[in-house]
Amino acid sequence: MSDPAAPFAFELARRAPSQRTAGLISGMTGYRETARGRFFQREAAGLVVPLIISFGTPFLIALGREPNAADRQPSFAAGLHAGPVFIESDGGAECVQLDLTPLGAYRFFGGAVVDLAARMVDIGDVLGSEGRRLREQLGATSGWQNRFDLIEDFVAVRASHLPSPEIEFAYRRLARTSGGERITALASEIGWSRKHLVDRFRSELGLAPKSIARMMRFHQACRLARSGTVIGWAGIAAEVGYADQAHLAREFSALAGETPTAWARRLALTDSRLVRPLDEPLR
Repeated sequence: MSDPAAPFAFELARRAPSQRTAGLISGMTGYRETARGRFFQREAAGLVVPLIISFGTPFLIALGREPNAADRQPSFAAGLHAGPVFIESDGGAECVQLDLTPLGAYRFFGGAVVDLAARMVDIGDVLGSEGRRLREQLGATSGWQNRFDLIEDFVAVRASHLPSPEIEFAYRRLARTSGGERITALASEIGWSRKHLVDRFRSELGLAPKSIARMMRFHQACRLARSGTVIGWAGIAAEVGYADQAHLAREFSALAGETPTAWARRLALTDSRLVRPLDEPLR
């Protein structure tokens, strides 16, 4: 497939969570395309669990590959995925995207986060009639800020599940070290076996701790590359703890679907409004 261009005419609004949902929600985005065409976006593995509610033409979205006509996704939730996401649109897309933190996703979805891992699930299937009603209410509401108010209220009311203290501790420790903490040492500090920690991580966050640690380290490499505070890919690899530059390149291929140089070039050529803020894990 030849690469369609990125969208060039669109509205985009972002809002941070209020104090009552801080730590639960990473951010909210309103997006509406205003010119027809065939457009393509690529996102690297994210450290958020998105809930996307669509009011326009559904996106074509696929995990780890280019989408086709069977990949039309209306309103849905998607769990953590250790790989790139490919998105196509036709200029008629309009949606609100709510990004939940990994710990916030468990508070909101409870054990259903396991069913969301590396999958996209229709809003009605994951949230039932309440999800379908939310979509109708948002569609009938004008103005991005009013829509953000509505969806934030919805999440705050439903966030009734609490992650176990051990998993919250382990996740935050990994975040503080940008994925550098050894999983065996972390399990030992908690007083669990490595296997038990891995099983509980999967049941509460959807992925094993090693996968989440990889994503955290990758995000730190991306932050350094975008900030320009470390010179060269070899320097970035050394700073974040990769074995060498080849190791960093393999991780970019797996988690972003492209080489570090191609990733940097694509971001430089993309409208800055479409470049997602890097997901900063809770520390």
